[in-house]
Amino acid sequence: MGLACVDTLYSPVEAEIMRSRLESAGIPAILFDAGIASLIGPGVSGIRLMVDEDDLALARTELARPL
Repeated sequence: MGLACVDTLYSPVEAEIMRSRLESAGIPAILFDAGIASLIGPGVSGIRLMVDEDDLALARTELARPL
């Protein structure tokens, strides 16, 4: 049971929206590097959206759905 990166985002707002979408679908998700991105500034450092590796395919399917 390790973590896998679903996506790397460059906007803290977008990263939080994607994390919330996964959580709403019942897929636990966390953001890595969000603190560094806020210090450096948006668009410079990526924020990794992470899920359990067993949920990776489901997470990608959920995020591919239109809003």
